[in-house]
Amino acid sequence: MNTAAKLSAYGVVLALVAGGGWVAGTAVGPFAGAAGVPGGEDAGHSDTHGGTVAEAAHGKQDHEPAGLASSRGGYTLTPTTTTLVPGTTRPFTFWILGADGAPVTAYDVEHEKRMHLIVVRRDTAGFQHIHPELGADGTWSVPLAVGDAGVYRVFADFKPSGGEATTLGADLFAGGDFRPAEYRTAHVAEVDGYQVHLDGELTPGTSSKVTLTVTKNGREVTDLQPYLGAYGHLVALRGGDLAYLHVHPDGEPGDGRTPAGPAVTFFAEVPTAGTYRLFLDFQHEGKVRTAEFTVTTGEGSHR
Repeated sequence: MNTAAKLSAYGVVLALVAGGGWVAGTAVGPFAGAAGVPGGEDAGHSDTHGGTVAEAAHGKQDHEPAGLASSRGGYTLTPTTTTLVPGTTRPFTFWILGADGAPVTAYDVEHEKRMHLIVVRRDTAGFQHIHPELGADGTWSVPLAVGDAGVYRVFADFKPSGGEATTLGADLFAGGDFRPAEYRTAHVAEVDGYQVHLDGELTPGTSSKVTLTVTKNGREVTDLQPYLGAYGHLVALRGGDLAYLHVHPDGEPGDGRTPAGPAVTFFAEVPTAGTYRLFLDFQHEGKVRTAEFTVTTGEGSHR
């Protein structure tokens, strides 16, 4: 399919999404092709509290939050297909192309993986945090299944060897009858018999402390298990454009000061007022679960 046809298809499907959920938005940057002009990279994982979308707002990058562009800083996210079939599991493959147009083959390990792939529908339903395998030729591959029709955003969160931590995004299309999900502000999530309480407020433009407390059947969970080197991973997506933030907790297993629950503390910085969807991955009794929250920041956040 040529570029014009891709953009036409994108506009048709995205229009369906825009008519529904609050989180529908438009991707920024080219979808595929040659790598862009080298510039500032997106913030990724760090040795402190992880990358934040607010770094762009403070002029640290190039004034654009993470995950909005498919090509940035000399790297381009290039899926081999942009089509998904709901209800089926198929290999999803892609490349990260360098400034020379060739697939990148060397990556640093960040939080036990060389690639963190987030897949979520543009109304923020169907969140997945998965980890593709890298082939010798630079092809990433992972089994991927989506349950329902819609436009899905895929975020590739990685650090090329010798480069900066980067997050790139692209849209994938699953045909069928699309029914957008709607969300109300919620600071308590329930998943598989667990209750997770979110305490703290996200204040735009400043580092905000948020604590998530895990209980099961009313009892505090004090034996959380490490997952990717931490007791929890938090992803935040901004309503309207799905600006991306992946932040890690304060402290880590085995550091002598961080308990294995029930509370997991994060320091996160969001760039603007608005509505955010938060996804907490945590592991207990050998299984990773995801707790979801909807929070509003800035003026009107307490209404």
